[in-house]
This record gives sequence, structure tokens and C-alpha cells, in this order.
Amino acid sequence: MKKINLFVLLFISSISLFAQQNNTDYSLAKHEVKINMSNLIGFKFLDVGYEAILNEESSIGVNVLFNLDKNSDSSGLDEYRTFSLTPYYRHFFSNKYASGFFVEVFTMLHSGEDEYYYSNSSPYDSYTIEKYTDFAVGISAGSKFVSRRGFVAEIYLGIGRDMLGNSDIEVVGRGGVAIGYRF
Repeated sequence: MKKINLFVLLFISSISLFAQQNNTDYSLAKHEVKINMSNLIGFKFLDVGYEAILNEESSIGVNVLFNLDKNSDSSGLDEYRTFSLTPYYRHFFSNKYASGFFVEVFTMLHSGEDEYYYSNSSPYDSYTIEKYTDFAVGISAGSKFVSRRGFVAEIYLGIGRDMLGNSDIEVVGRGGVAIGYRF
């Protein structure tokens, strides 16, 4: 009987230890995937990102943005951007692990279309569309919140300057409300 009790006790102990090993502390996880919901809802941009946590106060990441609205007459602040690739570095100023208030430095390789209107004396004005690719450098600030189960929400806002001068856009914006998962 003592052997059975000992076996049951060891079995229950091993199950509880196994359960504790599989119970991930998401606040200390090293990877995140996110989608910028404000860009999706407000501008019809699919803006997805990946972030790798380097340590308790810094991370690196990349966002990829695609314009889902092929109509160039759409309303929006940045309606002519069709694609962007945005790598960034973030530094967190909080006692929490890679969350709370942050400042980021980013670069952005972006492409799109510029429209040029020509007015003439006829009742039909004309315009041309020229494609561009440009490179921007900028800075953002925001805050990140992480739940105990790995849910991530962040809000951020930033500004950058185009360096190549290939488009009419001199200043680019970066920002939004993103949700995701830390694992």
C-alpha cells in the first residue's frame, strides 16, 4: 500500500511540475506579432508587424504595410502610399519587462504614386500618375500593454523625413493602435 501511495504522490507531483513548466509567463516572452487596427479601419492599410524582445528595456521589429484600397481617390492622410517596410528599434522606460512607455527610432522604405494635375484651357484637365520609392528616417513614442496571457495592445505616434526626395512627400507619419500576441 505504501508503494502505491508513493507512486500516486510522485505521479501527482510530476503532473503539477509538468503543468508549471508549460505555464508560460507571457510578460517574459521574446516574440510578438501585431496588426495595426487603426490603419486597417481608417485607411484600408494592412499593416502587420513582428517584434523581437532583446532584453527588459529594448526590442527590434519590422512592420510591413500594404494599401488595400486601389482607388487613388480615397480619403486619408497618406492615400498615395502603396507599400512600406519599416524596421525599428525601441527603448522602454518602465519597470515592466519590455512594456510601458517607449521611444523608437525607425527607418521606412516606402513606395507609392504621385498624381500631377495639368490645367489647360479646355474643359478637360488632365493628370499623370508617377510611381516613386523613397527612404525616411524618423522617431516615434508610445506605450505598450501586455496581459498575463500574452495579449498585446500598443498605441504610438511618430514622424519621419524623406531623405531621397523622390516624391512630393517630405514628411511621413507612423502611428496607430495595434493589437497582437506575445509568445
